[in-house]
Amino acid sequence: MSFALVFSGQGMQHPAMLPWLAADSALVRLTCAQLGVGDWRIGLEDPDWAASNRHAQWLLTGLGLAAWQQLAADLPPPAAIAGYSVGELAAFSAAGVFDATMALDLARDRAEAMDRCAAETPGGLLAVSGLTMPVLDLLCHQTGVAVALRNGVDSAVIGGPHAALARAESQALQQNAHCTRLKVHVASHTPWMQPAADSFAQTLAALPLQRPRSVLFSNAADRILDAAQAKAALAAQIAQTVRWDECMDNLAARGVGCVLEVGPGQALARIWNQRYPDIPARACDDFRSADAVVAWVLRHA
Repeated sequence: MSFALVFSGQGMQHPAMLPWLAADSALVRLTCAQLGVGDWRIGLEDPDWAASNRHAQWLLTGLGLAAWQQLAADLPPPAAIAGYSVGELAAFSAAGVFDATMALDLARDRAEAMDRCAAETPGGLLAVSGLTMPVLDLLCHQTGVAVALRNGVDSAVIGGPHAALARAESQALQQNAHCTRLKVHVASHTPWMQPAADSFAQTLAALPLQRPRSVLFSNAADRILDAAQAKAALAAQIAQTVRWDECMDNLAARGVGCVLEVGPGQALARIWNQRYPDIPARACDDFRSADAVVAWVLRHA
């Protein structure tokens, strides 16, 4: 019996996500207190509040870990863990690199560092599908943007300053690609975030991280074996392309029976099922109760 655990990134957060998450969980209460809200669902009803980089990174880290804590008591340990973008903070915490309180502190520091970069060079992210990676790489070179997240052979997210991103979107649409602007106000995982990566590296350098207790894969450095690798990978991915396609391949190579996505939406489960149709993936957002999530994992792991 084995399954992989993956944590979502930001951009899909919504008030009705994780409908079964216990509101009285200590970690949910701590997350709300640090965000200064009484009820995070009410907060997400405000589009501007929900799209705030600081709010989203803090919220998704806290809620992702709270959801996993609620499920973990009734599930065996995952065979492997990974996180998508900011989801790495929850993933590294779930693997034992640091506790949930430190994960929340790191989410705040990461978001603040990225927001400082965005204030200097405002930008965003654009999901693009229907173009092969060589074609997309050429488009990025021609328009002055960068590949931020690699999801599959013809699916990626590109990022950069607003004007350059608009040029890239126009050119991609002319090539019959499908484009979707993400609810993110920073050019995450692109060279424009290098000062944020450097700042976050300094933050991490002073912290007592632990070696993972579970098999853990990174967006930037494949498998993480010790605390030094964890620190380097968490900082590097802020300004480097997220290689989610390689993360999925690493998880599949562990011989898992299924994949559980923790977080908002079903994006990671959908991408996984397209790449590995013989290994089922489901998102926590698909279920109305924690018992139903557990039952599905136990049935397929």
